[in-house]
This record gives sequence, structure tokens and C-alpha cells, in this order.
Amino acid sequence: MNTMPLIALMILMAAMQRPAARDTRPVILAFGDSLTAGYGVPRGSGYPEQLQRKLDALGYKYRVVNMGISGDTTSGGRSRMAAAFNVMPAIVILELGANDGLRGMPVADTQANLELMITQFQKAGAKVILAGMTLPRNYGAAYVQSFEDVFRNLAKKHNAPLIPFFLEGVAGNPKYTLDDFLHPNANGYVLVTDIVMKTLEPVLKK
Repeated sequence: MNTMPLIALMILMAAMQRPAARDTRPVILAFGDSLTAGYGVPRGSGYPEQLQRKLDALGYKYRVVNMGISGDTTSGGRSRMAAAFNVMPAIVILELGANDGLRGMPVADTQANLELMITQFQKAGAKVILAGMTLPRNYGAAYVQSFEDVFRNLAKKHNAPLIPFFLEGVAGNPKYTLDDFLHPNANGYVLVTDIVMKTLEPVLKK
């Protein structure tokens, strides 16, 4: 009897039963709404996936975890904190608030929710990077100004690096957005990834 096929099968089965090597790289948590989830673009085209490829190419040993949910608000983000802590992030890119503003929610509520998330992530030992947002001008100058101030003031108060405007050069530009002129297309996410990296890279360790 030829035992070689049986031996080969046994080796293959043993290999399949071995647990996969645990990924021990520090986690960068992309925590946000549809802008983080990659709404409307092919899988792998969103900024967290593009950021992972950029980090790998530059030799940074981090693992990017995408926890973006389309339509999420700062209130929704608060409700997901337990799940966020489960991945034990070393760095959190906090991108929430746009949907609050677009729905005309009270700025004070947005600020309180963001502040709670920032402080809780920091207490857990994570470095928080805050993504700044703005709104269309037709929301009124006073509301837009107070909305923008939330991000600047919280970043300063809690010593959190600030991405001045997450969609700088993207929002409103049909070359880089979907038909709504807001959500980035795949090319738009290339720009967004560069914008994020500009603020992120100074806090990374090789």
C-alpha cells in the first residue's frame, strides 16, 4: 500500500488545525461614520484600507481596524465604545460629528459626546486624533462657526492632534466625490488618506 498520499493528507490536516499567528501589531482604530466606513466605494478603497497599505509601504508596524458605520452620530459613537475598547487601540482616529451637524443637532450635545469619547479613549491609554469637520454655508454662519469651534476647542483642551478638515480639497469637488458632492470616491479617499497621514505620522513609532 502506498502511504505517501495518506501522510501528505495528515500533514495538511495538522497544518490546518494550527492556530493562526496572532497579530500583535498596535491597533489604529478608525472610528467614525460613512466617511470612515467607505460608503459608496469598492471594498478596499476607503481610507482605513488605503491607510493600512501606506503604513505597510512606509515600514510602520500597525494594524488599522475600521469601525465606521454609515449614518452614525456622536451619540451612536458613544454607544459603541465598549466594542471599540475590545480592540485595545493604541491610536484612535475619531471621525464623528458630520451627521450631527447635517441634522441640525444642538452643538452642545455634539461637543459633550465627542468630549466623553476623547476622555474615555485617553483614559484607556489611546492617543486620540480628532478629525475636524465643517458644514455647508447654508446652515447659517453662526451655526457653522460654533460647529467648527467644537473640534478646535476639544483638540486644544485635551491635547489631541487635530486634522483641521477631514475632507479638505475633496468635499464639493466632483472629481473626488460621489454624486452627492460630499462622500469621497476612490480617488477622493487617496487625498483623505494623505490628509490623515499628515497628522497621524508624527505620533507613529517605527
